[in-house]
Amino acid sequence: MRVAIYARVSTIGHGQSPEMQTHELREYCQRRGWELAGEYVDAGVSGAKDRRPELDRMMADAHRRKFDVVAVWKFDRFARSVSHLLRALDTFRALGVEFVSLSESLDTATPAGRMVFTVLGAVAELERSLIVERVRAGLRNARAKGKRLGRPRVAVDVRRIAALRAQGLGWKKIAREIGIGVSTVLRVAREGGTTIPLEQRAVTPTFSAHV
Repeated sequence: MRVAIYARVSTIGHGQSPEMQTHELREYCQRRGWELAGEYVDAGVSGAKDRRPELDRMMADAHRRKFDVVAVWKFDRFARSVSHLLRALDTFRALGVEFVSLSESLDTATPAGRMVFTVLGAVAELERSLIVERVRAGLRNARAKGKRLGRPRVAVDVRRIAALRAQGLGWKKIAREIGIGVSTVLRVAREGGTTIPLEQRAVTPTFSAHV
């Protein structure tokens, strides 16, 4: 089995060094008789960052089938969140790459490891459902209190649009003069009326707009 090991520390110095992680990972791979195909180490890189040079390189090499197993010292050295971990494990599974976390004793090649992966997925799904429900409950509560949701309304004076149009200005110049988008100018001109909030329904037109 060809194995890639990944290690990360947020800061260099102050007792932090990726060498401790890589040393233990090398020993673990040696005990299992695995061939070390590559080491990927992000030193001084926060785990909260979306992009990490060595992690990105490892994922690219996984797609090139350069190894059969990815081994990390601990979950939080590899993934920034449970959802990130699950996405990575889904990618590895699709590529036929196993995943091992030394500290958590997780090995997706074993039945116990696959069970943990399934449980993590269920927990993440539950978390997403709870977040969605909390957001919906918050919106319902806000509506019950009479709060207006969504983008704030912007008032547009159709009479000014008509006056500028009568002066011979094109729609783009009118939009620039008023400080709104061309599509909004055209829509308001078609709707007509006086001062019309952008989200209000059409009212009876008072003049025709010709583009």
